[in-house]
Amino acid sequence: MGASLSNLTDNGATLGPGLGDIPESCVACVFLYLTPPEICNLARLNRAFRGAASSDSVWEKKLPPNYQDLLYFMPSERYQHLSKKDIFALLSRPVLFDDGNKEVWIDRVTGRVCMSISAQAMAITGIEDRRYWNWISTEESRFHVVAYLQQIWWFEVDGVAKFHFPPDVYTVSFRLHLGRFSKRLGWRVCNFENTHGWDIKPVRLELSTSDGQQASCECCLDETEQGDANGNHKRGCWIDYKVGEFIVTNSETATEVRFSVKQIDCTHSKGGLCVDSVFIIPSHLKERKRKGFLK
Repeated sequence: MGASLSNLTDNGATLGPGLGDIPESCVACVFLYLTPPEICNLARLNRAFRGAASSDSVWEKKLPPNYQDLLYFMPSERYQHLSKKDIFALLSRPVLFDDGNKEVWIDRVTGRVCMSISAQAMAITGIEDRRYWNWISTEESRFHVVAYLQQIWWFEVDGVAKFHFPPDVYTVSFRLHLGRFSKRLGWRVCNFENTHGWDIKPVRLELSTSDGQQASCECCLDETEQGDANGNHKRGCWIDYKVGEFIVTNSETATEVRFSVKQIDCTHSKGGLCVDSVFIIPSHLKERKRKGFLK
């Protein structure tokens, strides 16, 4: 495929206009309906496609309506003289804020806004007492550190995020891990010595928003009997536990989202749990990832 071939007949005679004759403005109109990866692939065809693929008018439509709020977290010299295409590329990588404990980015295919919040940005009951909790440095976390619970009776983790989310439906989920993991001779190993209490009663996950939306659910983090029959699949793996969804219809007002996971029944202790982060992701993207369409 290409301009050099599209305007020739079988015997080499000129047939008529080809891809190279399409006005750049027309190509730009088509690009408005394509995804960023598709645009970048087509930019290789010829000069008109390449020019349209760099047009600010095209990439302005691919950026979220509140992209200036994301740029707010960066020094102005990083984006001051960039094209809209380069701004899109810049924001598709995580932008850290709140002392590096939160990050926001746009999805490379859809341009939708995503956010993650480190455990370090959350209120964790007993976190200051090393008899209960420890911080573990690891490359398995986006923030390079997770909170590890050795043992406690009152388990409660609370967090909050306030941001001008673009209109969308968002899913909030906690990223948790049963067992303490480490590397030994290059291999990942997990220690479940302190992992207990999570199969007795479920944890409760809750969220609420500043405009009155609420969601909650309960789930057992460690289903011992079922796990033993199925390879104990909940232990030794990072699992995203969905708290619920909320809807944003107006991005002019910042939406405050509060979320928590807790198990405060003091009839038994629990331990051996890693808390990494909370993700706030457009629900459509979460569903595509679950089905394997996104990495």
